[in-house]
Amino acid sequence: MPTAVIAGGSVAGLASALALSGIGYRVLVLERAPEPPQWSTADATWQRPTVPQGLQSHTLASLGVRVLRERAPQVLADARAAGAPLLDLTQALPAEATDSARESGDSELVALGCRRSSLEILLHRTVGNVADVTIRHDTTVVGLELHPRHRSVEAVVTGTGERIPADIVVDATGRRALSRRWLHGAGVPLAADRTSPSGLVGHTRFYRLTSRTLPGPLSRGHGVGDVFGHYAGVLHPGDNGTFSIALGSLPGDKALQGLRTRPGFAAAARATPGLAPWLEDGVSFPISAVRVISSPPNTLRGVAGPQQWPVPGLFQVGDAACITNPLFGRGMSLALDHAFRLADLLAEQPDIGIAQRRAVARMTHELFLPWYEQSVGSDRLRIARWQAAVDGAPAVPVPHGDLPTTEEIVNAARSDGTVWRGLMRMLMTLSTPAELFDDDKFLARVRQAASAGPAPSPPLSREELVRRVTSAGGTRR
Repeated sequence: MPTAVIAGGSVAGLASALALSGIGYRVLVLERAPEPPQWSTADATWQRPTVPQGLQSHTLASLGVRVLRERAPQVLADARAAGAPLLDLTQALPAEATDSARESGDSELVALGCRRSSLEILLHRTVGNVADVTIRHDTTVVGLELHPRHRSVEAVVTGTGERIPADIVVDATGRRALSRRWLHGAGVPLAADRTSPSGLVGHTRFYRLTSRTLPGPLSRGHGVGDVFGHYAGVLHPGDNGTFSIALGSLPGDKALQGLRTRPGFAAAARATPGLAPWLEDGVSFPISAVRVISSPPNTLRGVAGPQQWPVPGLFQVGDAACITNPLFGRGMSLALDHAFRLADLLAEQPDIGIAQRRAVARMTHELFLPWYEQSVGSDRLRIARWQAAVDGAPAVPVPHGDLPTTEEIVNAARSDGTVWRGLMRMLMTLSTPAELFDDDKFLARVRQAASAGPAPSPPLSREELVRRVTSAGGTRR
């Protein structure tokens, strides 16, 4: 039985363990954090310094739900049993749509309302019960040992100096992508990363509802709110009657530093369309502080792609291969999909060698490149717009080309069910932007709906948002 060592026991690492064990590997997961708590997910507050984004707002997009349905149904069933709602996104079809009847692809348009900490605990429990998988905590991989002649993987070295032989090694260390350090230490040249700013500081707070009744409609199908012209404000339902609110601003925006305080955060949240009913007295109560995180740049890792000098038996999964702005909510879904795609490819090409490594690199590049490029393009325009609002400069004009802009698509989706479905499939990571724009029917419907009227105005001006946050006062707690 071949052996796999996986560095990192978060979503990508645990999913990889489940996938690889399913094709006949004996798997050892090495995770540097302590074991997760044993209590119910109803009280999930798994704080992990190794996963700073773990206690930020999350939802599992449609791609992730599809992967769980098809490849890990027990995890999905456990999440549902633990109080995670399966959200039917078609409930948000615009009332003005002339073709709002159910269609064949609508069953895929669902999201799972679940805190990341809850989902990881459930995934950890499932993987821990697999016979050929061992999970070791408080263990860090610090080096990689290669065959002196073939330069293929032979073993990993831990922080205590322990040597652990392996046929393959999976880097699931997330944004740190520690395999870059291992390869450098082994004298392997590193391919350059592609990077672009994400331009986002996220502020998240969690709440619990006092009843099972939702205080208001989920205008986004899986949440409430939007990315506006000068800030972002989005609410996501979670498991066990919880929900999270995430507010986004530009790094260095001193006028909105008050979002870090509880009064300032509450003032901005209440001013965001659709959120106020969820925050009324007696409707919900906060169960966390305001947690702040600076998003890393969008990064397509060179070590995971076709340009990297191939090291047979070494693979990067999830964020160790590509990071996109968490504003799009694709990270967990792409990690789950990537893990099972890796296992499928290794099952088809079981011989460990350069050909196998290059095939995985091509698959990884093809999976992540569309989402990296979409995130980069969207972030550039959003950053420019938000910065113009901060500086009091004229609004940044919408770029026009042969293809419709995002604004035109969103505007058309307000009255056309076909456009809405296409847009939602892209937002939920089921269809790539290229697939969307290759659909002549979709493009024609966007053009036909061009007269639907202007997009809704922003909820409030930049000046008014700053005034409300500043007037709320309070101290950082």
